[in-house]
Amino acid sequence: MLHYKIHHHSPDSHWVTFVHGAGGNSSIWYKQVRAFKENFNVLLIDLRGHGKSKRPIYEKLKKYSFKVIGDEVIEVLDHLKINSSHFVGISLGTIIIREITERFPERTTSMVLGGAVMKLNTKGQLLMKIGDALKSVLPYLILYKIFAFVILPKKSHRESRNLFINEAKKLYQKEFKRWFSLVAEVNPLLSFFRTKDSEVPTLYIMGEEDHMFLPSIRKLILNHSSAELYVISNCGHVVNVEQPDIFNNEAIQFMKRIVSSKY
Repeated sequence: MLHYKIHHHSPDSHWVTFVHGAGGNSSIWYKQVRAFKENFNVLLIDLRGHGKSKRPIYEKLKKYSFKVIGDEVIEVLDHLKINSSHFVGISLGTIIIREITERFPERTTSMVLGGAVMKLNTKGQLLMKIGDALKSVLPYLILYKIFAFVILPKKSHRESRNLFINEAKKLYQKEFKRWFSLVAEVNPLLSFFRTKDSEVPTLYIMGEEDHMFLPSIRKLILNHSSAELYVISNCGHVVNVEQPDIFNNEAIQFMKRIVSSKY
């Protein structure tokens, strides 16, 4: 089972499950834990091959899929007897949450998707093709640094850029290749997500400077009645690190509003 950590608020409190992106681990939520555990039960999960979820079994799994990864998250919820949860994700973690919600909508109370990846623009597509061609030649950390600087180019993005690079150092070449191959094949899934409204209350929190992914989210919410968008000024892709107070406040207020309307 994946490694996880919980913070209990009370037996009657709703759960919030945090899902990190590729190359990170649950420690990237360090600016969220205090605020959320004052209102909810909090579950932090390390995805396979990340953080403390490094087991020999993953060496045998040559093919990764979002379905398999989502099933592992659900396995943790089942183990903890969590019937439903709010989900909070960042970057690639938003795809995992969206995939889980598509198959198990009853398990998702709401989604807060930060720096959501719902389409790779021309620059992103080119970056993936170059990375795919070089992934067996260049050390993975060099490729990861290139991606980090393209996605988070500004001086003000330095903290979140360095955080993700430092966490990626804890991966290894084989693990990086597996996740990279997974992302390289994600286009059909993202196309489906953009077309189909999940019908689960969703808040997209995006940075104004997230040039790679914000434009597609602006288009998406026009056709998804269950979704809304909050754009943070002077902020890049990793919104939970760059503007944690705004991120926390908007996410918590959204969840409270969803809970009050349902119950």
